[in-house]
Amino acid sequence: MSMIYCRGCGKEVHSTAVSCPSCGAVQEQNAPAQTTKRILPAFLLCFFLGSLGVHRFYVGKVGTGILQLVTLGGLGIWVLIDLIMLALGSFTDKQGNKLTQWS
Repeated sequence: MSMIYCRGCGKEVHSTAVSCPSCGAVQEQNAPAQTTKRILPAFLLCFFLGSLGVHRFYVGKVGTGILQLVTLGGLGIWVLIDLIMLALGSFTDKQGNKLTQWS
């Protein structure tokens, strides 16, 4: 049983609690994280400049962007996988948040 401290009152609450039973404060770590990056720009960058890894730089993944730049997008295979992941909505940004909005 994993316990955390409430953000509002400081009392112990279960780590899966959405809100504190004592004060009702919402526990933010359970809220899904949001990203400001959008799928459409990332998809277009991947489609047109995918072999240069530009879409990876757009979402903050600089390390893998450089790898794609050096390997020309894994000779196209890596770019194809990223295009599929973007189309299915499973592509993530640097913090691991899924890109959920198209525009």
